[in-house]
Amino acid sequence: MSAAVRAGARVEPALPLWSLWVWTPLAVEAWAVRAGDRSLYVERTGMGAERARAAVRRHEPGRASALAVAGLCGAVDLALTPGSVFVADRLETPEGAVLPADGAGLARALRARGMAAHRGTLLGVERVVTGEDRQRLRARGIDAVDMESPWLAAAAAGRPFAVLRVVVDAPGAELYRAGLLRHGLRRTAPALADWARCALLPDEPVATAEATEPR
Repeated sequence: MSAAVRAGARVEPALPLWSLWVWTPLAVEAWAVRAGDRSLYVERTGMGAERARAAVRRHEPGRASALAVAGLCGAVDLALTPGSVFVADRLETPEGAVLPADGAGLARALRARGMAAHRGTLLGVERVVTGEDRQRLRARGIDAVDMESPWLAAAAAGRPFAVLRVVVDAPGAELYRAGLLRHGLRRTAPALADWARCALLPDEPVATAEATEPR
């Protein structure tokens, strides 16, 4: 035992109070993530680019060491179906700005818990994408779309950043399925904490596939 501990000095935890800050656009998404892992700090941003920008403006970088976005998305890639888990390697805004995300690390954390994830490019959009719009975006190399993640990514400023989205509509299946929240976001939420821990403390062991079912 060190002299500091014997003297009763305060021992700092291995990670900051909020090692991971999770943004979810909708209240129902926030509920699902919190239900999956109650240790996560979750903030609801509201839907759309403007609310995402407002969340970035009020965010204090010192409050968290890693950032993540979790929620639902629309699929463009035909390999994605309702219920698929999508993690972004790269994000694009409608204006063409490109931002990175740690898709590889998050996919690895999901895989360690027995869950598969698709990786690719996510485009920020300002309205729901359907029909021929999906085909046009696919021709550009887009895999999925949402209305917030690329704008929220601007807050990362060098910190680890990841995007986890569960597909609720896809080509040929353009119906919202509320049950996907329970079986998707809730089940995948613990992998977000695993990802942040590995990103911030790379020597820590990766979680195993125990307890992958929702609580």
